[in-house]
Amino acid sequence: MKKLLPLTRSNNLKENLVYLVLWGLLLLIPVFSSYVRSLHDANAPFSWTEIMVVWRTLGAFFVVFLIHNFLLAPLLVNKHRKPLYFALVLALVALFALYHCSSDHHRPPMPGQRPEMNDPHRPPMPTDMAAPPQGKPFDMGKKGPGVEGPMMKGPAPGIHRPPLFFGEHDLVLLVVLVLMLGMNLGVKLYFKSAGDAKKMDELASKNLEQQLEYLKYQINPHFFMNTLNNIHALVDINPEKAKETILELSKLMRYVLYEGAKATVPLQREMDFLNNYITLMKIRYTDHVKISVHMPTAVPDKCVPPLLFITFVENAFKHGVSYRQESFIDVQMIIEGERVKFVCRNSKIDASDDTHGGVGLANVRQRLQLIYEDDYTLDITDEAKVYDVRLSIPLLPLAEQSQQA
Repeated sequence: MKKLLPLTRSNNLKENLVYLVLWGLLLLIPVFSSYVRSLHDANAPFSWTEIMVVWRTLGAFFVVFLIHNFLLAPLLVNKHRKPLYFALVLALVALFALYHCSSDHHRPPMPGQRPEMNDPHRPPMPTDMAAPPQGKPFDMGKKGPGVEGPMMKGPAPGIHRPPLFFGEHDLVLLVVLVLMLGMNLGVKLYFKSAGDAKKMDELASKNLEQQLEYLKYQINPHFFMNTLNNIHALVDINPEKAKETILELSKLMRYVLYEGAKATVPLQREMDFLNNYITLMKIRYTDHVKISVHMPTAVPDKCVPPLLFITFVENAFKHGVSYRQESFIDVQMIIEGERVKFVCRNSKIDASDDTHGGVGLANVRQRLQLIYEDDYTLDITDEAKVYDVRLSIPLLPLAEQSQQA
């Protein structure tokens, strides 16, 4: 939770910064527009009065935005209370419509119209706009002076007088309001989903680390148990070799304790570990057991997960060796471009043995899936007399060696 809380604060800060930039641009647009118009039209000077009219309208939008952003949107995004959210949003939109549709003084001026002409409390213009020339009536319906016609009816040109309650201008405002609320909800959902994705990544990473550690703790006792059993058998056969075996075992333990705790180790070290283990195991067997090891001489500076191949070699010695009949173990490691191919073949002494692999093989499968997902191949052929394992994994760069599993 210590990492999740700063992540939430960071997302909130980024979200508020987006809102600040957008509202800042909205406030600057009328200023810039009035300034540009004053440069191109001498009859339209820069007017702070017009800007204030627009800002008053934006102020109403801003109040609705604050209510929606901090009070209503969290009901849907965080608490998932959809009915309450939509009911309150409809009420908020209705109040906004009632306020704007019944308040003409908040309407921005029409193009080419002075703001004071939009004031409903302004005294009406006189009907005698201008006296007819030469005392003759002026007819708006026919060309030429001296012809009588109807007086000009309706509002004077340039005066915007909206309907009593709802008009085209009000509809535009409501559409803009709905779009603003949708934008606000979209931005909030985006940052919420991004934060949730980061949290899931962190939790998945923690879970991966815990699973890998658990698997290692299972592998290490399994490995030491088999090795100690071999030393115990060797003590009765050849005590001097048993002492040498203990020294070799100390090297293996050093590797397991210090290298096994890392996420990756150099391929050369893993190969040396396998060679030392096989050398240790050869001590107790006679010539009836043919053990062959083929490792590459040119090893690239790449890494692999530690203790990944030892399980197959352990199982080969455990299930593929017999003192009474000839048996074999063949271990190979082949470099194929950016991948390494591991082959372990051994004879099967007891065909009825269905415990081949046991816990160690299940752990290897889990580790491969956690580390490589689908970027690996593990083919196991279990025949009557031969057990064949072929594993292909990508080589990892040295930069990942310092990471902890």
